[in-house]
Amino acid sequence: MRYIFFTKKQKRMALLSLTQIFVTLKAVNRFKTMKPINIKEKHALFSKQWHPHRIATLDNMQVLLAKLQGEFVWHSHDDEDELFQVIKGTLYMQFRDRTEIIKEGEIIVVPKGVEHNPTTKNNEEVHVLLFEKLTTAHTGNVIDDKTQTDYPEL
Repeated sequence: MRYIFFTKKQKRMALLSLTQIFVTLKAVNRFKTMKPINIKEKHALFSKQWHPHRIATLDNMQVLLAKLQGEFVWHSHDDEDELFQVIKGTLYMQFRDRTEIIKEGEIIVVPKGVEHNPTTKNNEEVHVLLFEKLTTAHTGNVIDDKTQTDYPEL
């Protein structure tokens, strides 16, 4: 076995090169996201309902797209708010004391700790955009057949 020894200057140069590569990759990734994202085109790329797909991240937040049909799962998120924007259709957000109707082009914010159940009616498939923290568990502390732990990137 042959050992190669580097001088301090060579080590410093190698470290600088690795740092430059990392900074360049980070910049390329940043510029990759500095393009418009067509939400309707992204929705057309998947069909599975109640399975969010990540289209962007910013700071410690994520932007997700999902297709919803029927009733979901009663749940809450202890430490995170959730924003739902209806892209297509009508969403019915059930709370324990009332139901809010969210139409195409409207948003609703569900505050942390509030139990809710997104639903649709008349077999309608509703397309939504969600904005939430990266730490938000799909169904909060509830485990259900619809619970997802992995959001594919689009």
